[in-house]
Amino acid sequence: MEDGEWVLVRKPAEKDFWNPTSMDLADTSTPLKLTFTGPALHWTDAIPIGNGRLGAMVWGGIATETLQLNEDTLWTGVPADYTNPEAPAALSEVRKLVDNGDYAEATKAAVKLSGQPSDVYQLLGDLKLEFDASHMKYTEGSYSRELDLETATARVKYSVGDVEFTREHFASNPDQVIVTKISGSKPGSLSFTVSLDSKLHHHSQANGRNQLLMQGSCPGKRVQPKASANDNPKGIQFAAVLDLQISEGGVVHVLDDKKLKVQGSDWAVLLLAASSSFDGPFTKPSDSRKDPTSESSNALKSIKTLSYSDLYARHLDDYQNLFHRVSLQLSKSSKSNLRDGSLEMNKVKSSTKNSDFSKSGDVAVSTAERVKSFQTDEDPSFVELLFQYGRYLLISSSRPGTQVSNLQGIWNKDIEPAWDCAPHLNINLQMNYWPSLPCNLKECQEPLFDYISSLSINGSKTAKVNYEASGWVAHQVTDIWAKTSPDRGEAVWALWPMGGAWLCTHLWEHFTYTMDKDFLKRVYPLLEGCTSFLLDWLIKGPGGYLETNPSTSPEHMFVAPDGKPASVSYSSTMDIAIITEVFSEIVSAAEILGRKDDALIGKVRDAQTKLPPTKIARDGSIMEWALDFQDPDVHHRHVSHLFGLFPGHMITAEKTPDLSKAADYTLLKRGEEGPGWSTTWKAALWARLHNSEHAYRMVKHLISLVDPTHEADFEGGLYSNLFTAHPPFQIDANFGFSAAVAEMLVQSTMKDLYLLPALPRDKWEYGVVKGLKARGGMTVNIGWQKGDLEEFGLWSMEQNSIKRIHYRGTTITAKISAGKVYTFNRQLKCVKTYSL
Repeated sequence: MEDGEWVLVRKPAEKDFWNPTSMDLADTSTPLKLTFTGPALHWTDAIPIGNGRLGAMVWGGIATETLQLNEDTLWTGVPADYTNPEAPAALSEVRKLVDNGDYAEATKAAVKLSGQPSDVYQLLGDLKLEFDASHMKYTEGSYSRELDLETATARVKYSVGDVEFTREHFASNPDQVIVTKISGSKPGSLSFTVSLDSKLHHHSQANGRNQLLMQGSCPGKRVQPKASANDNPKGIQFAAVLDLQISEGGVVHVLDDKKLKVQGSDWAVLLLAASSSFDGPFTKPSDSRKDPTSESSNALKSIKTLSYSDLYARHLDDYQNLFHRVSLQLSKSSKSNLRDGSLEMNKVKSSTKNSDFSKSGDVAVSTAERVKSFQTDEDPSFVELLFQYGRYLLISSSRPGTQVSNLQGIWNKDIEPAWDCAPHLNINLQMNYWPSLPCNLKECQEPLFDYISSLSINGSKTAKVNYEASGWVAHQVTDIWAKTSPDRGEAVWALWPMGGAWLCTHLWEHFTYTMDKDFLKRVYPLLEGCTSFLLDWLIKGPGGYLETNPSTSPEHMFVAPDGKPASVSYSSTMDIAIITEVFSEIVSAAEILGRKDDALIGKVRDAQTKLPPTKIARDGSIMEWALDFQDPDVHHRHVSHLFGLFPGHMITAEKTPDLSKAADYTLLKRGEEGPGWSTTWKAALWARLHNSEHAYRMVKHLISLVDPTHEADFEGGLYSNLFTAHPPFQIDANFGFSAAVAEMLVQSTMKDLYLLPALPRDKWEYGVVKGLKARGGMTVNIGWQKGDLEEFGLWSMEQNSIKRIHYRGTTITAKISAGKVYTFNRQLKCVKTYSL
């Protein structure tokens, strides 16, 4: 297990097929690291690591260390019936009230359509390390803690006397374990005790001389019932196995049959495997044949011949294959991004204790300090870091075969987390996957497609029973059991049957980026089912239009004409925008798959002509509801009525200039305040309007340090570990940030490519972005200097296409042949081509 000399040679990343020829910025960014000057005091100071399924938060304590653990299938509950036989009568009542213009009464009556709450994401437990008292007397100034995004590795270092202690942590996807290596710089200097614990019902014990086994269960209901035990169904069972390996000369003792004590070792490697009895959303835990204990043990047995170096090399190869596809370098000047430590905004002369020292002797500023200083220094390299951090978190929380990234990714410390950690379908889950395509992580989107498939099964029952409709439907909040019924409570949030339809737009987007016809064929039935429901949900309304009734604009109230507060009316702008998008997409998909003559497509084409148009209100903004109701909260956090601008495609400056102007005013009217996800959505919206100034204002607005002890004083912002705040923590804005920055640099349709459409020229004067994806199967690399395009590279691995390329009012048409790299200069002239 000792570190040997090894070199891993990888093939170059796709982004490196093209390099700028006339720029000196290549590979000059500051290291992509989150740095901390001490152990975590709060959970949002800890470092997240994950392999898509298993996650850990590394606190970096000295005398005692905690790795807070998660496994993505640990949820309360069991499969349930998501139908309501009484809903059709309630639906009829609500529709009549809406038709009569009695919106306040319709809002009250719509509560009868609400359902049960989702189930709740749980935690796995804690891996606890206890060192002897001497570690409390560590050398001041020797402590450093960091997350290296290049290697997806967390490191903790400090010295006790003349011994330097090092810990490395990573979550391996190929080997499905969390790996920790602890070492001392002197032989025999390492001694500690390790144990496993959990807030869930569990039992922990030693399993031989070098393993710990923890077995437990999740509650079978979201709240432990006070009734008899017989009333509580068997919940998901789980197990975690910790394997301990130490150097020759060290010894291991078993304490109290549940702790392992290491003495006199040079190093120790801890391997943690965990699994559960979850066997899909339609299998009761009581019927599951999965044995989490044997699964966890087998995961460890399968890697018993691998050294630490082997495990690390396999982890790096897997992770960097994804992470290294995109690079971003931003600078205020042509010389300010050098690696030699000359970047003054990132280095300070200091002797502050507990800091991470660079080779030059300067002290690296902590990431928290960089967040604090951003409002004045506006360091572009910090934007790089936050952009790449979003990509890191997506890789770490969503991989093929895992569950979807939930409201906190996979990282949760609570039995009752905020908003249940449940995927919310009126923005949050969708935002989680916004960066997957433009930021070149298409594989990370696969869990979303598996999840949509599960939702379609339960959703067909909900559609049939609740709404007497064909196809499938999903509402606002869901969970691991693919819940599709409305949430409990008020209609303003619970009554929103557009969640499944919004998710279906991701199916078409995946095709437009990848041009994978086999994928489109595979998911087409999901689009068909969604479309069937929408056709049945639409009913003929005033003026001959097809309307949605009842309808809400997510989580937002209006003042009805009679002066009463209400949320239920008909044909909210978001409803119609989503339906318009889905109808357009299935028609396009049918053409590609040779199904344009299907009866369903004929119905869609007919319905398309009868959908109400997007309207402009009296004040010049986009109307949020079908009628120009008074808005009691003009600064509301949701910007649902701008769906047609982003992530939709129905509002564009070229095709709908009046609506674009109205969208611009709508954003100004909404204001800049709001939770993190609202901030990043607004950044993307401004980018779509090609408004670099306001897009950047939202980027800057997000970068504000949140004090976790006074969360109520903040809205939006970042914690010291760069998790984004609602507050409390929600991961969606981390993903939204990466997507918004990508949108500022590259926008596309199947035919068009827009270069640097919302580049803040005076803030990011110099830059290179490599590896971003564009629709039509394109990869785009761009270099710019002094705020102006310098050159760009463009290629497609498999598609021949004709692209209209746009830059600041100039448009050219380029014929792109598959397998060829094209280099264009600042005049948009092709100056070089070569074959891949």
